[in-house]
Amino acid sequence: MNKIPNKEDILNTAQRIDNHIHRTPVLTSQSLNKLFNTQLFFKCENFQKTGSFKIRGASNAVLSIPEEKLMAGVGTHSSGNFAQALARSAQIAGIPAYIVMPETAPEVKVNAVKGYGGIVTFCKPTLQAREDTLKKIIKETGATEVHPYDNYDIISGQATATLELLDEINDIDTILCPVGGGGLISGTALSAYYFGNNIRVTGCEPKGADDAYRSLIKGYIVPSINPDTIADGLLTSLGKRNFPVIKEYVNNIVTVSEKAIIESMRLIYERMKIVIEPSSAVPLAAILENKADIEGKKTGIIISGGNLDLKKIRF
Repeated sequence: MNKIPNKEDILNTAQRIDNHIHRTPVLTSQSLNKLFNTQLFFKCENFQKTGSFKIRGASNAVLSIPEEKLMAGVGTHSSGNFAQALARSAQIAGIPAYIVMPETAPEVKVNAVKGYGGIVTFCKPTLQAREDTLKKIIKETGATEVHPYDNYDIISGQATATLELLDEINDIDTILCPVGGGGLISGTALSAYYFGNNIRVTGCEPKGADDAYRSLIKGYIVPSINPDTIADGLLTSLGKRNFPVIKEYVNNIVTVSEKAIIESMRLIYERMKIVIEPSSAVPLAAILENKADIEGKKTGIIISGGNLDLKKIRF
């Protein structure tokens, strides 16, 4: 796909990947609704195959590659969740997956990538190092690069999570979504626009990795330099294909503290009895810090994943 996905693209993508993903549950919590005086609907991608929403985009990308190019395999750089998703998608297709991961990637995610048959190469934890290492591997192997988020097939795949949410809860007023590289928030915003009714979309990111927030204010992409947050899935800079979608279809982006992220993880663990990773807690942290106007509204929250490194948990 070489254009911003339209309504029909997303519907076709949903049909294409249907046999490769779970239709994840939408959960509610009476205690959290009462606490925040709202109706919260959690789209639980922590129950998705490979433990995150990333399998949606990865499946669509692999299924969209021409057969003559596919056999050389696929390659990407990822801190973990997309790495797992692409490795699994490649495993199903019977092709190699070359995965560049920063040496700081959570052990649980590295082990999962290897478990899906991914061929892992480690690099320094900088975007430049990730891109340079992958470029070398692509040149040596002839594999097709599948960018984790700066890719229209990926955006279309990620959009199917909100498509499912709105199919189940059709009168949502606002959606809160974590922001990393922009694949999920782009897809979320497009589906909200195409399939919702004047839904307000708010991107949520840590104060220690606030490049999307600063980018939206300045009107151009501000790179993520030395981000510092427990939410390890939100460390990357926005993609050039994602940013125009965000500018057009996302209403605002808010930032939250590390304290609020950790407290939100605790709330979800205690009240909902589900395991989430720190990135997934960022939208609830925005509510906790009164950064989102949700009182009295029906609010969708995208729980992006549940691949938590238990050795690093802070409570």
